[in-house]
Amino acid sequence: MAQNAISFEVASVKKTEPLSVEAVMSGKMNLGMTIDNAMVTVRSMSLAELMRVAYKVKPYQISGPEWLAAERYTISAKMPAGSTREQVPEMLQALLADRFKLTFHRTTTDQSVYALTVMKSGLKLQESAPDDPPAATGGPAAPQAATPTDGSAQVRVDVTSDTSGRVSTVSPNGTLKMLPREGGMRIELTKMNATGMVDTLGRFVERPVIDATDLKSRYDLTLDVGYEDMMALARAAGMNIPIQALAGQAPGSSAVFTAIQQYGLKLEPRKAPIEMLVIDRVEKIPTEN
Repeated sequence: MAQNAISFEVASVKKTEPLSVEAVMSGKMNLGMTIDNAMVTVRSMSLAELMRVAYKVKPYQISGPEWLAAERYTISAKMPAGSTREQVPEMLQALLADRFKLTFHRTTTDQSVYALTVMKSGLKLQESAPDDPPAATGGPAAPQAATPTDGSAQVRVDVTSDTSGRVSTVSPNGTLKMLPREGGMRIELTKMNATGMVDTLGRFVERPVIDATDLKSRYDLTLDVGYEDMMALARAAGMNIPIQALAGQAPGSSAVFTAIQQYGLKLEPRKAPIEMLVIDRVEKIPTEN
């Protein structure tokens, strides 16, 4: 990899406890990345998630050791004077290389994927209501920052749970809420763009999911999934779920395949070239602060 041009002025990196079902159900799941002025705060994120932000890739594009999604870290870092939040991914690249000794190479291979497509019967999604305009202050309107639709600006993401087991995720691609229900879970997607929908569906199926919809708006939709889907989701997030819990789930059996059809969408098996980041070296324990 090329030498990074910019890095954090100072950074504290600490290993934290892995995610657990108990943490979710007790309302103690609080993770993600936020930027407040010159401070970048990472709460209980995995190296796989940090690489997603640093290199602007999807989860399925990272190939490395199994612990990459399970081990969690907390980071507090200060950006150098004159830097911008758009440079945070580049700073994360430098931190991963310096503190975790991360090296990797890129390769592209044809893989089996699911393409999210619009059914011949037509799209039945409900577009999200527009945001309320800001209150008038008497001065000129403040410029509104554009929200990227290609998934390239995953800088701010917050994931929390409450004591009822509900999980909320807020990101530039939309808001996701997971609510326990009898025999499974209800997923509510609000102001979600196509990138957010693809990312959500990709958590429940055994292949990468790519976008083939050409959707440009944001939408509200609700999906109901079963117990097996919940276990697959938890395992993909790095939780310690016995593989026996997933034994009854055959490829292509996730409830999301049926759930999305009510909105005129389907997951279509295809082959597609996927660029991969193949890890050559990475340390589980970061170097000292």
